[in-house]
Amino acid sequence: MPYKVRLEQQIEELRTRMYEIYNNNPTDDELLRISQELDDLLNRFSEQRQYQCSN
Repeated sequence: MPYKVRLEQQIEELRTRMYEIYNNNPTDDELLRISQELDDLLNRFSEQRQYQCSN
């Protein structure tokens, strides 16, 4: 599976998980961890897009 597709999948899975946790308990400490992980994936995705546009 291409790297970009895998990143997109991971982003959507984490985003869904984050919403689920928030809906169940908005003060859950896991939200911060997931949010940080999601930020990291989004940054990687953005870098991937920039790389593809420059080639």
